[in-house]
Amino acid sequence: MAEQSKVAVIGGGISGLTSALTLQDRGHAVTVLESRHRLGGVICSNREDGILFEGGPDSVLSAKPATIQLLERLGMTERIISTRTDGGGTFILRDGNLVPLPQGLSMMVPVDVREIARTRLLSPAGKIRMALEYFVPPRKDEADESIGDFVRRRLGREALEFLAEPLLSGIYAGDVDQLSLAATFPRLRDAEREHGGVIRSVRASRNKQHSSQRPTSSYSPFVSLADGMGELIAGLRVALGSSDIRTGTAVSSIERDETRYILTFGGGHREIFDAVVLAVPTPAAAYLLDPLHQDLSSILWEIHCVSPVTVSIAFDERDLDCQVAGRGFVIPRVESRALTAVTWSSNKFDGRAPDGIALLKAHLGKAARTTAIEQLDDRVLGMVLDELTSILGITAAPIAWRVYRWKHGLPQYTIGHQQRVSRISTITAKLPRLILVGSAFQGIGIPDCIRIATEQSQLLADRLDASQARGKAVVA
Repeated sequence: MAEQSKVAVIGGGISGLTSALTLQDRGHAVTVLESRHRLGGVICSNREDGILFEGGPDSVLSAKPATIQLLERLGMTERIISTRTDGGGTFILRDGNLVPLPQGLSMMVPVDVREIARTRLLSPAGKIRMALEYFVPPRKDEADESIGDFVRRRLGREALEFLAEPLLSGIYAGDVDQLSLAATFPRLRDAEREHGGVIRSVRASRNKQHSSQRPTSSYSPFVSLADGMGELIAGLRVALGSSDIRTGTAVSSIERDETRYILTFGGGHREIFDAVVLAVPTPAAAYLLDPLHQDLSSILWEIHCVSPVTVSIAFDERDLDCQVAGRGFVIPRVESRALTAVTWSSNKFDGRAPDGIALLKAHLGKAARTTAIEQLDDRVLGMVLDELTSILGITAAPIAWRVYRWKHGLPQYTIGHQQRVSRISTITAKLPRLILVGSAFQGIGIPDCIRIATEQSQLLADRLDASQARGKAVVA
């Protein structure tokens, strides 16, 4: 039997665990090293007294197949749940009032023109400016552009402030005038290049859909797991039963000799591995890689991160006399609020709280508004309750609450991001048997993290297998 290669996976979040499973499936000996005392990274689900607190992501896009495919691999598809059909819609805050999000948005443009005509989200002038996008000439050059510049140029200021910015900040918590269009929303750039504009592209897409007979998905656009996204981490942990999983184990340095990597741990202990997967936030990766390749470390430092905070709050429904905001709402930057968004968790998915309990999840920590991470829990809770009183009219005291902090949890794909990722790929290709995975490079959501980790780890396994084959040939 061929000797197994020893692979260190540094980081026990979704990217690291996916890499570990991929490499284990390929027959390599995997050691997962996680500095925290739990696995999962930003995925964190805790059920207490029947209330499910989701500290990080509470769902995934079903249209991106990587998560569903992984759940099939783990035998967990029966745990998938869709959003509640009676949960209500999504709202956007404008001038202190919650306005329903126009239905059927495609690339931030409602498919039905009547939705734009009816919405209170845009002024009459804003609606006319948005409709005039059809006549805006396409940009010809190839230079990267911010999301803010693109939407402002094509759809107008109001469409940016009250549609694009709040929807995208709910994903990236970033500054739309700094975020790269090519890296975050390439479909918008492709729409302009291929069809001359967003409205033209939406119409072409509708015509194509009408002429095709593709089966519809059995899932809602967003799906979760019956006991929270933490179930996915638990399933991966079970599947990695034959691998060495170490929590509370921090790596302090990485060195390389001619053929292998030497890892030093906090207590000075050292171990040798044939390959390394780095699945940690970019500041940690930049620090660890500085002795190996200073240029690579410098590029990683250029990828800035936002540190979001989430606060899950449970109320007794009998104490609430307020506006029920469907599945939740997002808040434009121009509203000058501490909050980025609020999810009404108990309306979004079944099983999030016992009957009679309303569970909400507040999001804080936009780019340039990151002070919440530094505040004490009571202060953060007070900020959130003040906002819920102002927006929804909630004055009741919570019956339970939890604050979750995610230091460097959201990488920012700012202008030039694709060029940075390309430079990183060029350098790592020359570092034998070392790969970087995670949300900082080619996709920030769980499905993209799973997809990229799987692809990169398969390539690493190919290199390890080829190296073993060459070694056998030499011996022979």
